[in-house]
Amino acid sequence: MKNILHKLGAVAFLSSSLLFTGCDPEFEDDRTFSAGSLDLTKYVAVGNSLTAGYQDNGLSLEGQLNSYPNMLANQFSFVGGGGFTQPLFSLEQRNGTGYLRLTGFTSTGSPITTTVNTELAVRGLGADGKTPLLTKFTGAINNFGVPGIRVADINTPGYGLNNPQGFNPYFERLLPDNSFTTYLQKVSTSAPTFFSLWLGNNDVLGYATAGGFAGSITATSTFETNYTAMVNALSANNTEGIVATIPDVRAVPFFTTVGPTFKASLPAAVPAVVVLTKNTPTRKVVLKSDIKSAAGGTVLFTLTSAPYLPLVGTPTGKYWRDLAKSQSPTNPNAALQQYLAAFQIDTTKMFGLSGENPFPSALVLDNDEQAEIATATTAFNTFIKAQATSKNLAVFDAFEFFNRIQTGFALNGVNYSPAFITGNLFSLDGVHPTQRGYAIIANEMIRAINTKYGSTIPTIDVTQFRAVQIP
Repeated sequence: MKNILHKLGAVAFLSSSLLFTGCDPEFEDDRTFSAGSLDLTKYVAVGNSLTAGYQDNGLSLEGQLNSYPNMLANQFSFVGGGGFTQPLFSLEQRNGTGYLRLTGFTSTGSPITTTVNTELAVRGLGADGKTPLLTKFTGAINNFGVPGIRVADINTPGYGLNNPQGFNPYFERLLPDNSFTTYLQKVSTSAPTFFSLWLGNNDVLGYATAGGFAGSITATSTFETNYTAMVNALSANNTEGIVATIPDVRAVPFFTTVGPTFKASLPAAVPAVVVLTKNTPTRKVVLKSDIKSAAGGTVLFTLTSAPYLPLVGTPTGKYWRDLAKSQSPTNPNAALQQYLAAFQIDTTKMFGLSGENPFPSALVLDNDEQAEIATATTAFNTFIKAQATSKNLAVFDAFEFFNRIQTGFALNGVNYSPAFITGNLFSLDGVHPTQRGYAIIANEMIRAINTKYGSTIPTIDVTQFRAVQIP
C-alpha cells in the first residue's frame, strides 16, 4: 500500500455516498498506512445527534457532511474502506431543521444569535400538532445517527411512527409511512464489516439539560438490556468495531458558561438565591458561594437561563409565561395558571430572591440532580467498557477525553478549551461540538482503533474544519 498523509481540504459532498472533493491524499515516503486485519469495506455508524452531525442546535447538510462518521469513513477509504452513505438533506433543503448562527455581540460581550429558518427540510407538521415532519430519505444508509435517541428507545415499536402522542422525527424520516420498526431492527439489517457505537448520552443528557425538571434518567437495568442487544446485533459474526463512553455532561458550556458571570453580578447584599428542584414545588436555598465558578461552588445554571438571570430580584413571571406559550400555544393563559398553582408561584414577589417566586428548576442543575446524573453515567460507562471487553472492541473513552480537555490544550498552534464560542470545540448550542471539535473526536477514535487492532489509519488535519463562525 502506498504511503499517504491524509489531507481533507474544503469538503464538498456531491451525493449521499462517500465523495470528498479537495481531499486528495498527500504522499510521503516514510509513513505506511494500513487497515491491518480490519475489514472496512462496510462501515456503519450507530448513535444519536453526535453521530448525525448535529451542531448549533440543528441538523443541516453542512453538519451531516462534517459528521465524525463521515470523517472516519474518509480516512478508512485510504486503507481499503468502502463507500459511506448518509441520509443527507438535499442542496435545496440544505438548512435541514434550521440552526443558530452568530450574528454579533451585545455591548457587554454577550453573543447574539439568530435562527436560520430558510431552505428547511420540513414537509409539514406531525400528528401531535407540534413536531415538524422532515423530508423522507429512502434507501440503504451507513450513518444511523438519530438525534435525541436514547438506549432506552432502541427497542420501542413506533418510535418513528407519526402519531398524536409524539415521535422522533429524525427516525420517522428514515422509515416508510405507518412503520412500527424499531431502531434496533433497522440497524440489525445493516450487516457491517466494521461499526462505531456511540449511544447513551441522551439517557442522562435530556434530564440534565432540563435541569431535572423534565425527562428522566434511564434505569440501569433497561440500559444494560438494550445496550447488550445492540452490541450483539452489530458484532454478530465477530464483527469488529469501536464503542464510545458517555461524557460527563455537566462539563459542557451549556452548564458552565453563565453561572460564573451571574455569581459575580450578585450584590454583596444578596447572599443566596431560591430555586425550585426537579419537577416539584420544593424550594432550595443556593448560597452565592455554592454557584460554580473558578472560585469554587458546584451548582450549575444552564445556558437557557441567560435571558432570565438579569430578572432576578424583580417581580416577574416572564419565565412561566414563556413556558406556557411554548407548551400550550393555543391556550397559554390556562397553562400559565396551572403552572403557577402547581408550583405555588406569586409573580408579584422578587424573582429568585423570594420563596414565593423562586428561580425555575429547569434553569438550574442542583447538587442532588447532579448526583443522580453522576451515578447513572458511572454505571452506564462501566457497562459499556465491560461489553467492549467481552466482544474485543476498541473504546473511545469520551468521559475521560471531555474531562481531559477542561484545562485546555494547543494543537497545531491553535488553542482549544471548553469555553463557549472562543474555545473552538463547542458549537452555539453549548452541547454539540463544532466541525473542528468533531474532527478532533474522530482522531481520538482513530487512535483508539489503531491501538486496539494494530492498524495504521491516518488521522485528520483538524485545521481544515471550521469552529464557530465569527461575523
